[in-house]
Amino acid sequence: MIEISGIKKSYKMGDNVVDALRDVTLTIEDGDFVAIMGPSGSGKSTLMHILGLLDVPTSGSYKLHGREVSKLSEDELAVLRRDEIGFIFQQFNLLPRMPAWQNVSLPLLYSEKKFDFDKAKVLLDKVGLGSRNDHKPNELSGGQQQRVAIARSLINNPKIIFADEPTGNLDSKSEKEIMAILKDLNAQGITVVIVTHEDEIGEQANRLIRMRDGEIQSDERRVPLKAAESHKSEQSLHAKFHFGEVLEHFHQGWKTLAANKVRSGLSMLGILIGVAAVVTMLALGHGAQDAIEKQLSSMGSNLLILRAGNVRVAGVAQESGVRIRITTDDVAALKSQIPSIKDIVPTVQGRGQVTYLNKNWNTTVMGVSTAFVQVRNSEPVLGRFFSEQENQRRALVAVIGKTVSRELFGEKSPVGETIKINKVNFNVIGLLPEKGAQGPNDQDDRIVVPVQTAMFRLFGKNYVDSVDVEVGNKEDIDTTQDSLKEVLNKRHRVPISQQDDAFQIFNMADLQAAISSSGQTMSMLLSSIAAISLLVGGIGIMNIMLVSVTERTREIGLRKAIGGRKIDILMQFLAESVVVSVIGGLLGISLAWGVTTILSKTTGWPMAIALDSVALSFFFSAFIGIVFGLYPAKKASELHPIEALRYE
Repeated sequence: MIEISGIKKSYKMGDNVVDALRDVTLTIEDGDFVAIMGPSGSGKSTLMHILGLLDVPTSGSYKLHGREVSKLSEDELAVLRRDEIGFIFQQFNLLPRMPAWQNVSLPLLYSEKKFDFDKAKVLLDKVGLGSRNDHKPNELSGGQQQRVAIARSLINNPKIIFADEPTGNLDSKSEKEIMAILKDLNAQGITVVIVTHEDEIGEQANRLIRMRDGEIQSDERRVPLKAAESHKSEQSLHAKFHFGEVLEHFHQGWKTLAANKVRSGLSMLGILIGVAAVVTMLALGHGAQDAIEKQLSSMGSNLLILRAGNVRVAGVAQESGVRIRITTDDVAALKSQIPSIKDIVPTVQGRGQVTYLNKNWNTTVMGVSTAFVQVRNSEPVLGRFFSEQENQRRALVAVIGKTVSRELFGEKSPVGETIKINKVNFNVIGLLPEKGAQGPNDQDDRIVVPVQTAMFRLFGKNYVDSVDVEVGNKEDIDTTQDSLKEVLNKRHRVPISQQDDAFQIFNMADLQAAISSSGQTMSMLLSSIAAISLLVGGIGIMNIMLVSVTERTREIGLRKAIGGRKIDILMQFLAESVVVSVIGGLLGISLAWGVTTILSKTTGWPMAIALDSVALSFFFSAFIGIVFGLYPAKKASELHPIEALRYE
C-alpha cells in the first residue's frame, strides 16, 4: 500500500537546519495495524504527517498503491487524502458550531458536495453515539468527541486511518473503548497507523516501529499479517465544479456568521450605511431632476424667449441706455415672416397690489396673448382663459395663480369674483394650473391678464417686455433664432456693428439640457461621496475576515486534512464575505427606502428611488464583498495543512 524510500524532512530555523527525518525507508501493507513510537522530537509525528499526505518530504520517494505522490501538488494531495485516508487527531478538531452528525459528514462536503445525515447517523451508531446526533462538541465528553472524530474519519470509506495520539487526552476507560474501535476497524480490513508515546498502546498494535532522532531504530512485527485484498488507486486527482457546492458554501457561510452575530453585525454596518447613503443620494438626485424637468416642461417645449438689448453708438448708450422697444407690430411681423414659428406670445410684466374685500397681496401681473395657454402649458383648471376679442377690447378680466387664490380666497373658488389690481377692478375668470417654485420665484404667485389691457390700462406701456416664441420643430430652433434677429434688426435699422447686442434670445431647450446635465452631475457627485462609505465598509469586511482566518486557522487545517482543496477553502471564506455584504446591502436598501419615505413626507422634497439605483447598489455591495473578501480568502486557501493544524 505505502512504500517510502530515503525520505528526508528538514526545517530551517534561523541559520540552522534541523533534520526531522533522515533517510527513512518503510513499507506498510494493506490491512496492517502499525504503532509508531518514540520520545518527543523523535520524528514520529513528522513521519505520520508525510505518510498521511499532510506534509511533503524534502527528498525521497513516496508511493501510494504504486503511484509516486511525493511531488504532487497540494490540491492533488487533498483529493488523495479525501478518497484514501481518514484522520483521528489528538485534539479531536471538531467544529464547535456544528452538531455531531455535521462534524461527521463534513468530509462529504468535499467528496459529495453536501452533508448526509443518514450516512453520519450510521457511523455514529457504529461508534456507540447514535443518541447524540444533534449534540455539539461542548455537550460531549472527551471520549465521545474522539468517537465523533473516528466516525468522521470513516465517512468516505478510507483504506487507511492515521491516528495521532488518539488516546492522549482520554481517561483509561475511554482509552480502552477507542482502542477497541480501532482494532475492530482493522479487523474489517482497514489499515491503521497510530502515533503514540505510550507503551501500553503500542503493545496492542500488530506491528511496532520505534524511532529516535529522525531514524527508525526498530521495526517489530508482533502479529503475523493476514493476506488482504490489494487496492489500486485510479481516481481522478482533479475534481469538477459543482453548483451545489457553491450553495453549500453560502449556507455554511451564513451559519458561521450567525454564530458570531455581533461581529457579523458590525461588519455589515459599513456596507449597510454605504448602500443606504448611495440609494438615498441617488433618490434625492432623481427626485430633484424629475421636479426640475417637470417645472421646465411646464414652461413649454422648443421655447425661445426674446428680449430687447441696449444699442450703443460711439461707445455711448443711445438715449442714455434706453433699450430698443419691441412692439406688438414687431410681434405680428415675426409671426407672419418666419414660417417655423408655431406660436408667439408678447408679454408685459410688472408688480401689482391686489385686493379682495379686506385682504390684499402684492404679486406679479403678466399681460399675455391667448397663445400663452399652449406655449406655457397653462390651461386653467377652473373657469376659462380670456379670448382674443377680450384682448382686443382691453377687457378687465384676469386668470390667477394658485398662491394668489389661496391668499385672497382661501379654499373658496375665485371664479366669478371681482378683485382690484392697482385699484382697477378685474373679474376673475379662471384659475391657472399649479406650477410650483422655480428657484426663488413662485410660478403660482402671478396674475395673467390680456396683453392689451396690461399695456394700456395697468402699466401705460406701448411696447412689450419680452416675447415667447414656440418653434414647431426642434431642428429649426437655431435657424429661427437667426431669423428673429434678422427681422428685428431690419425693422429697427440697427447698425451692423451693434446687431449682436441689440436683441437677446434665451433658448429654453439649452437651459433645460444644462440644468438636466447639472442635476446628473450633482447626483453622481453625491453618490460618489456616499460610495466612499461603501469602500470603508469593504475595508471593514477585509479586516474582520482576516481576523476570522487567524482565529480559524486550525479549522482551515482540518478542512484541508479531510480533503478540502485551495478552491474549496477560498470559496468558503469568499462566500462568508459575500453573505455579509449582500445582507448588508439588502438592509441598506431597506433603510434607504425608510429614510427617503420619511424625508419626502416631512420635508416635501421630491425623492424617487429608481430600480436601476437599487440594482446598482446591491450588485456593487456584492462586488465589494468579493473584492475585499478575496485577499483574506486567498490567504486562508494558501495555508499549509500541517502548519495550520499546529497553529495555536
